[in-house]
Amino acid sequence: MTQPIPVPETTRAGSPNPLQSVDAWRRMRDEAHDDPDGFWVDEALRRLSWFTPPTRGLDGSFHTIADNPIAWFSDGTLNASACCVDQHLEDRADKTAILWEGDEPGDVRRISYAELHAEVCRAARTLVELGVKPGERVVIYMGMVPEAAIAMLACAR
Repeated sequence: MTQPIPVPETTRAGSPNPLQSVDAWRRMRDEAHDDPDGFWVDEALRRLSWFTPPTRGLDGSFHTIADNPIAWFSDGTLNASACCVDQHLEDRADKTAILWEGDEPGDVRRISYAELHAEVCRAARTLVELGVKPGERVVIYMGMVPEAAIAMLACAR
């Protein structure tokens, strides 16, 4: 077995990653293997903002998918837009949320979490003003530009 390459302290310093060593990775791997539902529910509770926290991890399996669909955290409720954007505003408002590179060299856009939040809220208000109601379908036909992600997040909001 090859020896792991050590991660320099300057790289680890300030990192929110719980895996600061190979031993930590092995402990997490074993925990996930021994109790996958408990592991993933704990991870979801720790990392996401829930309206109704889940108590169940995975319902169903690939072996039974013909009879029952697969569902993760089916008894929990969250807002994907809030998880992707809002929960980062307090600590990362000025950090880059979207880094977009165009086809031409140098065609780069960096959108911070604060800017993304403002644009998503603006797009969501526009959808409401257009009469879109919760549960209705919205078709988004756009190229791979930041506005496509903004539109999707606005729909989730």
